[in-house]
Amino acid sequence: MQKLITFCCILFLGSQLFAQQLPLFSQYQDNYMAINPAMVSRDYLIHEDNLSFGASHRNQWADFENSPQTQLIRGEYLYENGSFGLLTGGYLINDQTGPTGLTGLYGRIGGILAGDPYYGGIALGLSLGVVQYRVDTRELNLRDQDDIVAADNQQQLFPDVGFGLYYYRRLESGDDLVYAGVSIPQTIGLDTEFQDETGNFFLKRMQHFYAQAGIFHFLEDESYLELAGWAKYVQGAPVNVSVNFRYQTNAAIWIGVGGSTAGSAHAETGVLIGERAGFNSNIRIGYGFDYNFSSFGPAAGVTHEISVSYSIQK
Repeated sequence: MQKLITFCCILFLGSQLFAQQLPLFSQYQDNYMAINPAMVSRDYLIHEDNLSFGASHRNQWADFENSPQTQLIRGEYLYENGSFGLLTGGYLINDQTGPTGLTGLYGRIGGILAGDPYYGGIALGLSLGVVQYRVDTRELNLRDQDDIVAADNQQQLFPDVGFGLYYYRRLESGDDLVYAGVSIPQTIGLDTEFQDETGNFFLKRMQHFYAQAGIFHFLEDESYLELAGWAKYVQGAPVNVSVNFRYQTNAAIWIGVGGSTAGSAHAETGVLIGERAGFNSNIRIGYGFDYNFSSFGPAAGVTHEISVSYSIQK
């Protein structure tokens, strides 16, 4: 535990924080709304399900006590009206890393310009929310105890805005679907300041720049292949690119592998319960496993991520 707190202090107690601040996901295709508010859900792209709900839990660096934990709950409805699609929904996200954490509640609104939203289009999306940042100063492990006298739990509330652009298209052959997007999920840059009786410290909220791209290749036996990529950039940190490959079998099981330029390897599996089981909706349950080969990773342990979703055509 002491190692984790020391690491958190290095990240959060400088005069400014120049690093990835927003929560990360391994199965990022299933947590699209927190990445790009203009993204269209895979439930709609694959099954035409325009109403979907989902939840995920991520335990990062699992060998540590009080390791980083991220939970997300989302809901979305896509309304079609001729050549226009309306994206609505929202999500609740909670992220805790040792003595620091955030909880955010977001609503999202967007529109799809297309001849037929099912076959493709250009989407613009906006997310609006409020985020609570918090620090338990009593848990901080400082080299110089005179820097800050731990006083109490401290928290700050801030508005947040995200913006996204997304393009997707079914190719003429009907066997492939491609997509690409760019987003700034944390548009407002503010200084989050915490203060006690003897001093103060703050963390600077930085704009994050994301890019997403992928392709679905549908096979004759109703299975498909998916290749997805997610690039992340924030000032002062190196660009991080994650790539995942997933194969959905015609037996409703999927498997996947991936990795990132940060030195992590990813494996996943899951099951889709839907029409083959006599349902008129789809339930998807997935599990992801990460291992980091960077200098910090092996000491931190592995990462586990579980996701569940439900979708239906309305």
